[in-house]
Amino acid sequence: MQVDSERDLPGLLDPPVANGLPGSRGMEAWRSLLRAHATLLRRLEVDLERETGMALADFDVLAQLALAGGELRMTELAARALISRSGMTRRVSRLVDEGLVRRATANADGRGVVVALTDVGVVRLTETAPAHVRGVSELFVAQLDDQELAALKSALDKVSVDCAFG
Repeated sequence: MQVDSERDLPGLLDPPVANGLPGSRGMEAWRSLLRAHATLLRRLEVDLERETGMALADFDVLAQLALAGGELRMTELAARALISRSGMTRRVSRLVDEGLVRRATANADGRGVVVALTDVGVVRLTETAPAHVRGVSELFVAQLDDQELAALKSALDKVSVDCAFG
């Protein structure tokens, strides 16, 4: 398929944007959010892997478990880590093989699976957390002042709530 060079490709999205958003500021903000998110995650992933040998997604699983008191049902863990249930199953299998987490049947109904941090997982998380926090601090927090951070948090919390329940 060949693109007609006479067409206004940059303007291709103008009609949907004009009809669906209040001016171009909405799309500009959206693109900035996507670019910042992708750039930050890519950099945090590379830096954490280089400094600690741990993948950012693995760190996130361990961190989510720690934040929840050490264990979560597989479905809740997948929701918190923003990974599909099947993707989380594969990731947890790898982490079990490494001795960082363990799986058990949920006591309440016997149908669910609970994932829990092991002592080795706690040690590994303790070793890697400073590198991750340093990256977040340098690459994100240090770039914004307190007012900007508060406004960003408020705006993103509102979007999260509106999307989840609206």
